[in-house]
Amino acid sequence: MKKIMMAFVGLFAIALTAQAQKKSGAIQFETTMDPAAMASASGVQLTEEMRARMPKAVKSNFELLFTATNASYMPVEETEDSNGGGGGGMGRMMMRFGGAGGAREYYYSFADQKLVEVFDVSDTTYAMQSKLTVAPNIQPNFNMGGNNRQGGNAAQANTGAVQFLPGPPTMEVVKTDETKKILGFNCNKVIIKSIRKAKVLDMDKDIVDETAVWYTNDLGFSFSPNPNLWTEGTVLAIENKGNSTIAKSIEYRGVSAKDVTAPKKALPITADQYKTKMEAMMKRFSGGGRQGGAPVRVNIN
Repeated sequence: MKKIMMAFVGLFAIALTAQAQKKSGAIQFETTMDPAAMASASGVQLTEEMRARMPKAVKSNFELLFTATNASYMPVEETEDSNGGGGGGMGRMMMRFGGAGGAREYYYSFADQKLVEVFDVSDTTYAMQSKLTVAPNIQPNFNMGGNNRQGGNAAQANTGAVQFLPGPPTMEVVKTDETKKILGFNCNKVIIKSIRKAKVLDMDKDIVDETAVWYTNDLGFSFSPNPNLWTEGTVLAIENKGNSTIAKSIEYRGVSAKDVTAPKKALPITADQYKTKMEAMMKRFSGGGRQGGAPVRVNIN
């Protein structure tokens, strides 16, 4: 009887350990961009010669590390394991290009639903309080890659027949009944529409861009590869014309607290201060005017 009890206790301990391990781990994401398709979706007219010179696909990797209380999301490269495990695999590279479109680091705190964006501007590392939401990326066009490219159509070009009018787009969320499994998790689909006013051949038109967002509630925390494309749960896939981010693998393992904690050396900056700084940079580099800051309407259907 004593041996049976000890065996039961041992199995129970193993089960608890396995359950605890599932509260931390890493999810690998892959972003694929088709530059020609993205340009066409933004109203840019491309010649056949221009298309021929563009790469068919540009891929980059990102990693979400999570614990029971925190998470971080940033670019990675093929190198030593980010937690020091060695043996190849994905390793994090602190790749803060700065500016509006540069790759950023995101740090999540689940208990208070806080999100901190960390990025570099002019050799200074900043930390900005943010949130998961549905919103356009109303940022100057300093795109250099990274996951801020998706959604919002902030920098769509005024070219030829299409002239976008000033002001941010209207964002609309359309819930669907579509489901699918990603990494074994049950995922639901929502469509996020970005609607911009434009003149097309001198006629007023609404230019609509649709992004499919697949999320699951099975992981028990809130996250999105793009904080401006989130409605609920953990987003495991974002699909747009010429631009997609999809979770490719998940590994349950121990995660160091420092890997999911924002760097303390980062200088705090507010969204308004960042906006002012970016507008000043735009004025210096291009002589352009100020970026519109009208309120954004979000409709939930």
